[in-house]
Amino acid sequence: MTQSNTRVRDLTTGSPIKLILLFSLPILVGNLFQQFYNMADSIIVGKFIGTNAFAAVGATGSISFLILGFVNGMSSGFCIPVAQYFGAGDHRNMRRCVSNILWLSLAVATLVTTLMMFTTRGLLTLMDTPENIMEDSFLYIIIIFAGIPFCMFYNITAGLMRSVGDSRSPLYFLMISSAINIILDLLFIAVFSFGVAGAALATILSQLISGILCLIWIIKKFPILHPKKEDLPFDLNISKRLLAIGLPMALQFSITAVGSIILQSAVNTLGSDVIASISAASKAQNIVFAPMETLGITMATYCGQNRGAGRVDRIQKGVFQCAIASLLLSIASCLFVRSCGKYVVLLFMDAAETEILAYVSQYLSVCGLFYPALCLIFVFRNSIQGMGWGGPAMTAGIFELVARAFVANMFVRSVGFTAVCYANPAAWVAADVLLIPMYFYVIHKLKKIIADAPKEAAKPENIDETLETDDVVSIQSNH
Repeated sequence: MTQSNTRVRDLTTGSPIKLILLFSLPILVGNLFQQFYNMADSIIVGKFIGTNAFAAVGATGSISFLILGFVNGMSSGFCIPVAQYFGAGDHRNMRRCVSNILWLSLAVATLVTTLMMFTTRGLLTLMDTPENIMEDSFLYIIIIFAGIPFCMFYNITAGLMRSVGDSRSPLYFLMISSAINIILDLLFIAVFSFGVAGAALATILSQLISGILCLIWIIKKFPILHPKKEDLPFDLNISKRLLAIGLPMALQFSITAVGSIILQSAVNTLGSDVIASISAASKAQNIVFAPMETLGITMATYCGQNRGAGRVDRIQKGVFQCAIASLLLSIASCLFVRSCGKYVVLLFMDAAETEILAYVSQYLSVCGLFYPALCLIFVFRNSIQGMGWGGPAMTAGIFELVARAFVANMFVRSVGFTAVCYANPAAWVAADVLLIPMYFYVIHKLKKIIADAPKEAAKPENIDETLETDDVVSIQSNH
């Protein structure tokens, strides 16, 4: 391995839990920085513009999750075959994946951005967004959607580096991006008085900068990811394999988000105070979600590399150890939000807003009890996806959608805010009902695939057939 490739990390040898924790630490710091600058947006919007502006930004959360979740899921899915080929030592197919990821990303970003330019206002109207915050909500989210290519640009470049074991470099660029975001927030909102548009502009410009930095770093330090001339043409078979993993992951996020939109529509009928309280509580929760989500992201790369190497035993050991660590983390997170969550909210909410703060406290107290169910979603869903099965994760999203929609339609409008508090926990439990047994099914199936594969098919140059045909196509035809 050349000196310029020293940043790659092989996750197929060594102590699973040690590798998982070391790999996840930079991602965690990066996620916390991301939450920090998201909170900075909220603090600056809440303090400099007002509660209605804060509610306007919060009201776009579910629609943002719908679209950006689709884009982020697609980006993550595209990078999984790269990790699998890296684990198998098949650098030729890995480079072909990189080239086709660029073609597909350009097409997806262009299509989604164009679509959202024409449909966003209609979606906000369907969600019963209150009139007093409608225009600010539309202005904020339409600018965010205009930056979809920047968002996908960063996620792809960062995901490629993580696929070959480097979780540190994306962290450094995200930290720089976070600082730039905060500076631009203050400049656009406090100095130039751009309002919520300033917060949106700051976000998309910082994403563009972080993506550019990641690309420059890949060019300088990761020749292993550089497509050669013969790798550049569009390859239908490689692209089909990328879409077979990326599309179900994207749809999983979007299906989950549809449930959030249905819930948000019900919440919107309760008024801007409730909208603001849910938005504020979500900001506090995002801090404690970051460590759990980080372990999940790590498991996608870990399982991807070990799937490529045919090490099912290491996958099982790593998933078990990570699940235990995540459960312990979820208990600590529950204790934190129930005792300290309301103080975090005061960073971007005036203490005089006593009714909103009471809602926040109730919401966090209920949701915190169900964090163990949430942490298991992160571990098992990402592990299944990392092994190449996108269908079960997408189906779990349907379970979440049904649970949220049921609570929203049956209880929120009649029971009120208390029902809102139980909507997300119901979705988390519903997803686990599918994901946990599905993980054991996938492990059983994967063992059989590897045991039945002829020795020559297990070689790196023949991995395309064993991974694509058995892992992706056949399993989705059964589900």
